[in-house]
Amino acid sequence: MKKIVGLLVVLVFVIGCVSITIGSKGVAGKNGLSASSKKADNNVFIDSNKVRKHLYTLASDEMEGRKSGTPGIEKAAVYIENEYKKIGLSTFEGLDSYRQTFTFNTRRSKTAITSSNIIGVLEGKSRKDEYVIISAHYDHLGMSESGEGDRIFNGANDDASGVTGLLVLADYFKKVGNERTLVFAAFTAEEVGLIGSKHFGKSIDASKFVAGINLEMIGKTPSFGPNTAWLTGFERSDFGKIIQENLEGTGYQLFPDPYKKFNLFFRSDNASLARLGVPSHTFSTTPIDVDADYHQVSDEAETLNMTVITQTIQAVAKGTESIINGKDTPTRVEIKE
Repeated sequence: MKKIVGLLVVLVFVIGCVSITIGSKGVAGKNGLSASSKKADNNVFIDSNKVRKHLYTLASDEMEGRKSGTPGIEKAAVYIENEYKKIGLSTFEGLDSYRQTFTFNTRRSKTAITSSNIIGVLEGKSRKDEYVIISAHYDHLGMSESGEGDRIFNGANDDASGVTGLLVLADYFKKVGNERTLVFAAFTAEEVGLIGSKHFGKSIDASKFVAGINLEMIGKTPSFGPNTAWLTGFERSDFGKIIQENLEGTGYQLFPDPYKKFNLFFRSDNASLARLGVPSHTFSTTPIDVDADYHQVSDEAETLNMTVITQTIQAVAKGTESIINGKDTPTRVEIKE
């Protein structure tokens, strides 16, 4: 009996540590993991166990919907800071911690809110003065003030999924290395007008930032089908074309944003840097036109597909590799309004 129990423990451990590969053909349910044991050329391996851990923590009821200025988002900030520390990220220039703290007033209220962007850095090897920013917003809508039943807007897809990607990519590039300096920014107050990323933009020399990689709602299968994602502002620089070329042969495809009427390029934190000329774009997988959970209390971790998130993170790592290592430099963005 002891031998059987021991064997079961080993099997559970092995299954929990399986990594997902881009384009794998295993069958996956809503929360299932599609895995491959064969390592193809150019595959990037991401630990699906870490993906699940970050997502379920950030989207838990304990975070109370992560609204800016609340105890819930403070818990999320501490979690992100602790992960940065474990990974070994350094602080951003001019800051004595991972926090870039500031006070703002929302459009609808004159009440002052204090909140923080959580920023960590991996210094580049040969091009440390050239920056690539990897970002996602960690705030969401908080809780309903009244009502019965579920009152927490957990924001699993929007945007705990993106912050999960940010943390996993930080861990990945810490291990594999990077020629350009990587800035990992978990932005606050995106939901009330991109306030966190706008504040960050005021503090930087945008000419040093060669690209912006923003992750937003990467937890559901796109309208294009499995192993795909879409990119906002595809036509505004050659960033997307570079990613497409790097993904050739992986079984993963990147498409231009199919939802033009929603003006999504300007509705996520990439816009704050794009307005400064940085080729900053948002990766997403969610069919936003039919997503029943967007900005609803039903946006819970259980509704997301771990395989989609994991494979998207892998695709972003592989697709941006030549930019991060200095081989490719996207054209600048020009916005005329």
